[in-house]
Amino acid sequence: MTKKICISGYYGFDNFGDETILKILTEHIKNYKCDTEITVFSASPEKTAENLKVKCINSFSVFKVVKAIMSCDTLISGGGSLLQDSTSAKSLIYYLLILFLAVLFGKKIVIFAQGIGPIKNKTLSFITMTLLKKADYITLRDENSLNLLKKNGINAKICADPVWNLNLKVCEKSNKTGIQLRNCSMVDNEFLIKLAQNINTYYKDKEILILSLQNKLDTEICKRFQEELYKMNPNINATVVKNTSNDKVIKDICSLDELIAMRYHACLIAIKAGVKVLPINYDIKVETIAKQFNLKYVNGKADIDKTFKEFNECEYIPPKNTEEYDFDELELKLFS
Repeated sequence: MTKKICISGYYGFDNFGDETILKILTEHIKNYKCDTEITVFSASPEKTAENLKVKCINSFSVFKVVKAIMSCDTLISGGGSLLQDSTSAKSLIYYLLILFLAVLFGKKIVIFAQGIGPIKNKTLSFITMTLLKKADYITLRDENSLNLLKKNGINAKICADPVWNLNLKVCEKSNKTGIQLRNCSMVDNEFLIKLAQNINTYYKDKEILILSLQNKLDTEICKRFQEELYKMNPNINATVVKNTSNDKVIKDICSLDELIAMRYHACLIAIKAGVKVLPINYDIKVETIAKQFNLKYVNGKADIDKTFKEFNECEYIPPKNTEEYDFDELELKLFS
């Protein structure tokens, strides 16, 4: 008998981390011995269906989403930081509605590798905890989320981010430095100038790859940074890399001598590949991964110069082993 599984998350927006997680998740489900039919809710259903060879419907097609949840056996919500209102209360309400429909129709619910919170709105926080109490299996990627759920009497377990499960090919180093930026309030003109000064100081003789991992949010700030580099040094070799496949992004990161990065999954890939990485702390998850692996990290404009100096003077010893997500346990929860 075919098991029907719906997957809801921040999919179809060309976000490198989320799309990589979805690819890993769907590949594992396809490899399970049970016969499965996967339906992904995506903002770009045709593109997602073509890339992953799964059934897709538009995330915002209400009738189709309701129908899919009604007919499925299990809803998987995640991974990523879906249940929070820091980015947008609207997105939180959307993911809560998805969970509510699964509860309403009596479906098995799996919360997959998520970070929960912060949720500032008390009403939305109450609704979130009420719905999470109905979930059958919850895996979380950080201690803060675990403590939040424990405080509300909800059972969950810490898991490794699924991207740790990637099998990365060791690439030959090619005298390249990577810079990965995203648009956010801390990345203003002063920050870009200070960052450009340090890149020019330490890496002016290398090829500089400025990586855009979600074009809608990253590309403009990457181009502005490229302009700052050329103002300081017209001879520097700096290229903005955008509109590439996830596999190409991973290959590019693996080939670097060092990576200075804002996005969590860019840092993760670099650590996994043994690339020396300097995280830029724009979000608690980036600070968490930096502290987990005892990495130097940029914590605002004030300490950029000092941090870059320490980063370039310290010896980097890549971690030998990193924990991976337990997909065997997920299989048991999905098909038991």
